[in-house]
Amino acid sequence: MAKVAFIGLGVMGFPMAGHLKTKGGHEVTVYNRTVAKAESWVQKFGGTHGTTPAEAARDADFVFTCVGNDDDLRSVTIGADGVFAGMKPGAILIDNTTASAEVARELDAAAREKSCAFIDAPVSGGQAGAENGVLTVMCGGDEETFAKARPVIDAYARMVGLMGPVGSGQLTKMMNQICIAGVVQGLAEAIHFGKKAGLDIEKVVDVISKGAAGSWQMENRHKTMNEGRYEFGFAVDWMRKDLDIVLTEAKRNGSTLPLTALVDQFYAEVQKLGGHRWDTSSLLARLEK
Repeated sequence: MAKVAFIGLGVMGFPMAGHLKTKGGHEVTVYNRTVAKAESWVQKFGGTHGTTPAEAARDADFVFTCVGNDDDLRSVTIGADGVFAGMKPGAILIDNTTASAEVARELDAAAREKSCAFIDAPVSGGQAGAENGVLTVMCGGDEETFAKARPVIDAYARMVGLMGPVGSGQLTKMMNQICIAGVVQGLAEAIHFGKKAGLDIEKVVDVISKGAAGSWQMENRHKTMNEGRYEFGFAVDWMRKDLDIVLTEAKRNGSTLPLTALVDQFYAEVQKLGGHRWDTSSLLARLEK
C-alpha cells in the first residue's frame, strides 16, 4: 500500500482515484477545485481531501493529476499551492492529463528541481474505461521511475506501456487521437451513405464489423449514431482541444496531417450546430443537417 494523492476529479479522475483506493488498496487523498466533488468522492470511497494541491500531495509517494489542459496542469503543479510545494523528495508525479509534450518536459524539469520524478501518462478508453478500470495508459519517462509507478497505475488500467522518454506518452496519445478522428469520420460517412442507399444499417454493420472495416467505434457507437444520439463518452470540445495539440505538434515536427486538419474543421461545424458536449461520433450530425 502506498500513500497517493489524486488531483482532479472529473468524469475520468473521479473513478480512477476510486480504483486506486478500492482496487489498489492505497491511502488516497484527493483534491478538486470544486470542493463538493472532493467531498462526494470521500463519501463514496473513504480517504481524505486536501484544501490545496500542495496539501493533498504532502507526504504522498505518488501524486496523480488529471485535469483539462496545459494551463490547468501548470496551475495545480507549479506555484505556492501547487503539488510541487507539497511533494517530498523521491515522490513521483504521474500526469494522466491529455496535454502537450512541451508541458510534460516542463514538469519533468520542475520535478527534478524538487528531487522528485515525473511520468506523463495520458489515457485512452473514455469514461467507461475509467469507470471499469480498463484504461490504456501511454507513459513517457525513465525505466526506473516507470517500474516504480506501474504497479500503482495498474489499479485503473488494462494496458500500461512505456513509450520512451518524457513526452513520449503525450506523443503516443496524439497518434491515438489522429487514428480516432479518421475512423469516426469514415464510420459517419458510411452510415450516412447506407441510409441514403436505403440499407438496414444494423444488418450491414453486423456483417462488416466482422471484417476489415471493424473497429471499436463501429462496435460501440453505430447504434447511437444511427439513432442520432450523441450523449455518450468523449465530448467534441475536448476532442478539438486534443486535435489542436496534435496540429501544433505537427507544425513543430514537420509532419503533414491533412485528414486530421479536415476532421478538426468538421468538429468545428458540429460545435456550430450546438454540439459542444456531444460525443465524438456526432460527426454524422453535420452530414445529416
